[in-house]
Amino acid sequence: MTTPAGGAPGSLVLDAEALYRELLRGVRSLREPHTQLAGIASGGAWLAERLHRDLGLEGTPGVLSSSMHRDDFAQRGLAASAQTQLPFDVNGADILVLDDVLYTGRTVRAVLNELYDYGRPARVRLAVLVDRGGRELPVQADFAAARVALPAHQSLALARTDAGGFVFQVKEA
Repeated sequence: MTTPAGGAPGSLVLDAEALYRELLRGVRSLREPHTQLAGIASGGAWLAERLHRDLGLEGTPGVLSSSMHRDDFAQRGLAASAQTQLPFDVNGADILVLDDVLYTGRTVRAVLNELYDYGRPARVRLAVLVDRGGRELPVQADFAAARVALPAHQSLALARTDAGGFVFQVKEA
């Protein structure tokens, strides 16, 4: 289902907590006993952390940073986001990468390069909270809790409340 968005900034209303519950359902269906979770910093890492807890998994989920492999590194430099931390052996692993918003596919491409710097997984899949379209690369999520249409001049970002809940912010890009 695609939800149109437009009009005044902030006119798109997405219930991030409801979408999180849908993502939890989707991750349960994708996950196998040895699947490892790894979230893309920062929103995807927040999702992986909460999913890991809500699924009752042992250990900690991985965090993947896209900063070292971005194709716009010269303009952006090193991001202040978290650095990659993979508390599991990547070689031969079944990895479910999580992100908050899938847009052009460039961040996912960078994260896959980062992941392969650590080893060769058996399988990598992608689950996202929101797929907003606008792909520039052939990247597709295995699961998306929602698909929305958002004008290119707007951005959608996941934020955490002080209580640990999720909310979306729509901003002019």
